[in-house]
Amino acid sequence: MPKYQNVLDSPNTNTIFMIWNFKENTDYKTVFKKLCSLVINLNHSANTRFPETQSSVVLGISYEAWLKLDLPKPLPRELKPFVSIKGKKHEAVSTKADIHFHIRSNNQSYCVDIVSNLTDLLKDVATCQEEIHGFRYWDGRSILGFVDGTENPQDKERITFGLIGKEDSNYQNGSYLFVQKYLHDMQAWKNLPISEQEKIIGRTKVNDIEMDDDEKPSNSHSALANVGDDKKIVRDNMPFGNISTNEMGTYFIAYARKFSIVKEMLERMFIGEPVGNYDRILDFSKAKTGTLFFVPSFDLLDQLSD
Repeated sequence: MPKYQNVLDSPNTNTIFMIWNFKENTDYKTVFKKLCSLVINLNHSANTRFPETQSSVVLGISYEAWLKLDLPKPLPRELKPFVSIKGKKHEAVSTKADIHFHIRSNNQSYCVDIVSNLTDLLKDVATCQEEIHGFRYWDGRSILGFVDGTENPQDKERITFGLIGKEDSNYQNGSYLFVQKYLHDMQAWKNLPISEQEKIIGRTKVNDIEMDDDEKPSNSHSALANVGDDKKIVRDNMPFGNISTNEMGTYFIAYARKFSIVKEMLERMFIGEPVGNYDRILDFSKAKTGTLFFVPSFDLLDQLSD
């Protein structure tokens, strides 16, 4: 069975997310083969040198990049360009990207060195569009002050919901990766009483207890972002930003067996359920990016490096 990349790991203390786009008229195909080998090597090295730091780097490839690189066909079944989802008031935008890196470690030095390694290899054939430094905020909270990812699957369920199974045997133990960069209106959020914040999230702020169904608003985040116990995703969200410039946000990152589950969640949030009953958190959090990637297994990365 193919060995999967570290998509099932829990969010770490330090994280760097990177998005790159290939430059035209460069030898990016040759460099990509070297990149596949490098990612395998970096993960093996981390396991050997720093096993206690839970360090890893995960590589994701977009639909557009898959075609540019002439990677195997047929493609993973649900790997397609992400089409923006537009409600009456808010939009889950679609943004262009070729490859994505998810770098994490208990040791910040590892993340910095990995970024340097990747940049040294890619700088002549690709442009870095995003480099976002995430951090753990207290007990796994978003910068809005609420615990993030409470409904994440645990233990063996992470395999069930995070990895592609035998239904797409060519890409077994790969994963669909969807990312969005959200910026928060922190001042507007802070102006709300805690009781109002809790209604928007659908959970208590201090103790992270979900409201009963009869008191939870139908437009709360927990009501709309949850599409069912049989349709979960593995979230690795991290807060990021600069307080002095009021540019604080959440990097939403989801690994899933099926992207259709993520899409259903986004439709409920942005269009509403029913239509118009959108996720109230969007009045305070604006999606600035949105891209779908595919994360190959290590075995497939090894094949792509040849």
